[in-house]
Amino acid sequence: MQLSRKLAVLADAAKYDASCASSGAGGRNSLKSGGIGSTEGMGICHSYTPDGRCVSLLKILLTNFCIYDCAYCINRASSNVPRARFTPDEVVQLTLDFYKRNYIEGLFLSSGIIRNGDYTMEQLVEVARSLREDHRFAGYIHLKTIPEASPELLALAGRYADRLSINIELPTEAGLKKLAPEKQLPGIRAAMGTVSAKIEETLQARKPATTSNASPKRRRPPRYAPAGQSTQMIVGADDADDRSILLTSSGLYGDFRMRRVYYSGFSPIPDASSSLPVKPPPLLREHRLYQADWLLRFYEFGVEEIAPDAKAGGSGMLDLDIDPKLAWALRHPEKFPVNLNTAPREMLLRVPGLGTRNVDRILIARRHGRLRLEDMARLRAPLQKMLPFIQLPDHHPRKRLDDPASLRAQLAPKPRQQDLFA
Repeated sequence: MQLSRKLAVLADAAKYDASCASSGAGGRNSLKSGGIGSTEGMGICHSYTPDGRCVSLLKILLTNFCIYDCAYCINRASSNVPRARFTPDEVVQLTLDFYKRNYIEGLFLSSGIIRNGDYTMEQLVEVARSLREDHRFAGYIHLKTIPEASPELLALAGRYADRLSINIELPTEAGLKKLAPEKQLPGIRAAMGTVSAKIEETLQARKPATTSNASPKRRRPPRYAPAGQSTQMIVGADDADDRSILLTSSGLYGDFRMRRVYYSGFSPIPDASSSLPVKPPPLLREHRLYQADWLLRFYEFGVEEIAPDAKAGGSGMLDLDIDPKLAWALRHPEKFPVNLNTAPREMLLRVPGLGTRNVDRILIARRHGRLRLEDMARLRAPLQKMLPFIQLPDHHPRKRLDDPASLRAQLAPKPRQQDLFA
């Protein structure tokens, strides 16, 4: 098979993996070493990191052959899709060729399972090793690691890759047993633990010496997955509700210091099992999960607040018509209005429309004087969304909070007809 045809097959097969963001990697370039590549340059880019850099990655599978038969996977063993396989040398050459043409800044490499976990992981690691050592490539590398691979291979992978990721696959163990019985949750979590422990161990070992008798020339160990690890779970393939999904995510952040959990809406596949849904979940559900995930990580919310269960009067599902933060505020009108001149940071973070950056600006600004409504306008925050929930010397929502249902109708986005040619 020609290389161009392999690329077409394996790049298309990789499109279902959402966890390819390059955020979190430190700056590195090859200018002084005489090598090739950089994590800092600008090219023909398609995604943005939190620090504002625009990046693009060559995102491919090493192969879409797989010995597993996961019901939700287009590349499962029983699937009737065209198959292809790169050699490690071909992936290395493609990465270098694309980089030299300024198309990409890095590589995202995943794979189906060939023979067994160790054999597949050896192939993935060889790609990263060759790029780093043979070609002195200093661009970004993200390897999707194989849970069944040995700890030694996982340790070697982190030496060459900026980020490692191991897919949790599905939100619950019951869902995994039903749709992917060949994969074991304890094994997946054990691999995540191995990566997490190695990251922490390396961070501690690389810290500058603080004792007076320590040698200033102490050799530090090589970096290990400096951009951390991430994971991905499929949403809508099983009957797990949003509460279950967020509980799993919260546990992953707490247990393994996960950098990101990515949510991928289930896509119906040809010749699908009868155990799978016929239709995909609403795209908006995936969006609301990302918003809820943000609240967990940066806004000091708990899962029970975002997606209450039946005992707390909820359904376990996120509202689709309004965002999770606004939904919480409407369920708790007794917490509002919030006085922006006196409220603590944790309460300011719960005001709909106020993000972390604007909360920090408010805390700084109010040291110098009392804030008024005109000051809020300068924040470029969505005032109409904020006004029912805040109190200022020249503003009070009065009785708007007395009728949460009416307020919800006012604040929910108005339905609009889809564009004819969208």
